[in-house]
Amino acid sequence: MVNAVTGTTRTVTNTSELGLPIPQEVRTTALEITAATRSINDGLQCSMTFVNQRLHPVDVSWFKPSGEKVKYATLLPGKTHEQRTFEGHLWQVDDPSGTVIARFPADLIRTQIIIDGPPNGESHPTAIPSHSRLPRGRSPDQMWQAELAGQTIKLRNLENNSIFQLTAPAEKEAEFHGDIEWSPRSDAFVVSLTVPVTTRQITIGRSLLGDHSESNVRTINYPKAGDPLPQPIPVLFRWNGQEFEARVIDQTLFPNQFSESRSHRYTWEKEGREFYFDDNQRGHQCYRVLAVDVQTGQVRPVIEETAKTFIDYRKKSWKYWLSTSHAVLWLSERSGWCHLYRYDVSGQSPPLQLTDGNWVVREVKHVDETLGMVWFTASGLRSGEDPYHVHLCQVRLDGTGFQQLTAGDGEHEIQFSPDHTLFLDTWSRVDRVPVTELRQSLDGRLICEVAPADESALANFAPLPERFAAKGRDGLTEIYGIIIKPSNFDPARTYPIVEDLYAGPHGAFCPRTFGTHSRLQGLADLGFVVVKADGMGTNFRGKAFHDVCWKNLKDSGFPDRIAWIKAAAQTRPWMDLSRVGVIGGSAGGQSAMRALLDHSDFYHVAVADCGCHDNRIDKLWWNEQWMGWPVDESYSKSSNVDDAGKLQGHLLLIVGEADSNVDPDSTMQVVNALKECGKEFDFFPIADTGHGAAGTPAGTQRQNEFLIRHLKPADSH
Repeated sequence: MVNAVTGTTRTVTNTSELGLPIPQEVRTTALEITAATRSINDGLQCSMTFVNQRLHPVDVSWFKPSGEKVKYATLLPGKTHEQRTFEGHLWQVDDPSGTVIARFPADLIRTQIIIDGPPNGESHPTAIPSHSRLPRGRSPDQMWQAELAGQTIKLRNLENNSIFQLTAPAEKEAEFHGDIEWSPRSDAFVVSLTVPVTTRQITIGRSLLGDHSESNVRTINYPKAGDPLPQPIPVLFRWNGQEFEARVIDQTLFPNQFSESRSHRYTWEKEGREFYFDDNQRGHQCYRVLAVDVQTGQVRPVIEETAKTFIDYRKKSWKYWLSTSHAVLWLSERSGWCHLYRYDVSGQSPPLQLTDGNWVVREVKHVDETLGMVWFTASGLRSGEDPYHVHLCQVRLDGTGFQQLTAGDGEHEIQFSPDHTLFLDTWSRVDRVPVTELRQSLDGRLICEVAPADESALANFAPLPERFAAKGRDGLTEIYGIIIKPSNFDPARTYPIVEDLYAGPHGAFCPRTFGTHSRLQGLADLGFVVVKADGMGTNFRGKAFHDVCWKNLKDSGFPDRIAWIKAAAQTRPWMDLSRVGVIGGSAGGQSAMRALLDHSDFYHVAVADCGCHDNRIDKLWWNEQWMGWPVDESYSKSSNVDDAGKLQGHLLLIVGEADSNVDPDSTMQVVNALKECGKEFDFFPIADTGHGAAGTPAGTQRQNEFLIRHLKPADSH
């Protein structure tokens, strides 16, 4: 079976084929799907976002190395599921009857899996070049078949079955990696050549597997901040009339690449005159799209982004190559806000900014080149509305005709019809039940409301979360969050406060849609007022707001959070500022402990779960994005290990011994540092448990007991 796969989006159409969706962001390759039924290795850590665009639910499952199938999620129509995994781990998507829609190994290239077709062999029309369904390594004219073989390429002439061995002048250790990308004319192809680097490995324990054999531990690849990275070099093979001659592309413009992959993803210009690839410079202060001239091998920038702090390459480096013109659509924060631009690939015309204003483009949903229109979601559009609320918008490819297509004051989830002429808009807030509307895509005109929600049953449940906004550290910027009260709330009583904290700069984390919020409500029902807010340093509020985190993860927005909580308590006498606790996991675990290092005058109790307490010990890609490269003194300044002697208050550390996301050694080094400083603290390691150990029954019980013991809510037993 053969899959067609885009560089950043994989569209599952049926059991035998993965079709290329619109837009074609990078390229199309052919990937053989085997009958494998188990994960085969633990490569580099990666992530995938599953998007269910079918009309029925689908199940997402993982196969253990033993072959055991483990279901991770059921996706309702229009819903998404983000999944952390590792290269080589096998995943499967099934329909409700158990029929396999797709089975594939995870890798670093496919980050979004769009499930848009039935498992019966039917599929939607797709804009796929005629050669994109060819076997891997096959030229578009079907005359050549190329295969990688370490330091050589085996090239077979399919007309006479002759075989050629191709090599490139480079270091003897260098090997070819990735996919062979052919020119549309079949007269050239490009592939990556990489000198291997030694990848750091860590050993993860699993003490409950039975006996004390080697099977109780596993070793995984785990590069950390500052570790060496592979430097893939494009090699162009071009037909000179008699043979394919190699040209190693000059690295002057990309000497220090940030890539955990050993290969680039290449896109050819439709006439085959040049090809393109991305250069994400290590340190994340320069990001380029580079073009290589096939005749001369010269490299030039097509797009160049620079920043004094960082470029958020994972959330804001989207691009779309327009097929009807020599242009590319691009996201950029160069104005201080994330907006859409249109670039002339030749560089003869300046870039055209398609959207503008003090608001943020969040995600491009669809590009229609025939209509000359792009649909995207955005937030921060309307004064007086929560600036995190996502709305659907459109703009023409010439920058005219901007229009916001959704209306309700809330968070909007969009599901397009297959032909993109209509969309379902489901919007809600934490304090407002969902409304689903059917609207026209071209103008947002409301056609009808679908299945209105009945709010009458809410009277039998806990109070809805309360939305609250107050000024942050600068006295000007509004900070937004929610307040959750116990089900048996009595305004005549006082309640200790527990903040659920996650300040990862990659997103914003306060809930904004209607739901049970059962974890937070369950915590409140122990006798706490639970609060959650997004302080400075988190995402989607503009570059200046975001930049607070740069080389400063210890900040965690605390000055904003503390001001926000104090402002809330001024008009809510039932919030007791003399009893404040904080809980958090992963990056939130780092922040939770930091609360007692830098802000123990406000926070009195902290539960830190699986924290990345020192950014030098944690995974490379996440920490270098915000802390920069090379590793400098800023890493030490944000280290809970180095600052352990500052601890004041009651601290509980929780960690899972089998955590493969954040190295458990991060917590163990904190434990050792606290002991050396003579500090009192609680420590609860959980055997045979991975990331998020506080979410296990044992971890949750210990966390809750610790909060009750030290914050003493009146409702505790």
